[in-house]
Amino acid sequence: MSDLTKVFIAPEEIVNFLKKNMQLKEVYQKILFQRLILQVAEAKGITVTTEEIESEANRQRREKRLEKAADTLAWLTDHLASPEDWEMGIRDRLLSQKLANFLFADKVEAFFLQNQLEFEQVSLYQIIVNSEKLAQEIYYQIEDEEISFYEAAYLYDVDAVRRQRCGYEGKVYRFSLPVNVATVIFRTSPKQLISPLQTDQGYHLFMVEEFIPAELTGERYQEILNNMFNQWLITELNKILNSSLENQLQEY
Repeated sequence: MSDLTKVFIAPEEIVNFLKKNMQLKEVYQKILFQRLILQVAEAKGITVTTEEIESEANRQRREKRLEKAADTLAWLTDHLASPEDWEMGIRDRLLSQKLANFLFADKVEAFFLQNQLEFEQVSLYQIIVNSEKLAQEIYYQIEDEEISFYEAAYLYDVDAVRRQRCGYEGKVYRFSLPVNVATVIFRTSPKQLISPLQTDQGYHLFMVEEFIPAELTGERYQEILNNMFNQWLITELNKILNSSLENQLQEY
């Protein structure tokens, strides 16, 4: 892959490639987000030290098992990046994390408590079929113990991956389920078969393995923090873009 550095690609080619693949807007947005982060961090006096960058670089080396300096250089070359590029990328990510913590760290717990029900989870099995008649037939067969839920999922589910898992959907947040479905599921008991429910995906049969109470774990804390920060970035960027558009219109 390092041989790619020997091939010259003009900046216009990169832009045109992103346009053709409908990726330019996403890249453009990320660049503007980074500008916003740098500006607000500077205004708030938030900085990243050399020691913090070195610590994160060492952590990444350990994670990627880059034991020698030559291993790190080879890895960077393979990614068409220099050590300076890598350090700047680390700085940007650390600065983003620091700003997110500065703005929202003291708001995460309150948000979690206000929305605690939405963070409940369920370990869920489901079968989805396209026909209401078939869904009812499967329901009665399982109820009459002519077939198990797992066998029915393996035979009838429309999704090949879920068939191989015998209907296991995994751990699902309440907020990720349609409201009418979540209401029914979270009022049932574990191992109880739920009669067919219709959504845009088809006709569903559900069975709960277990309910998982909402808990503010470290992972969930970070998830909420990131969501709040990303929403703030979108809102602030839209304000800037709208203000810029208004100024342009006034010039005319």
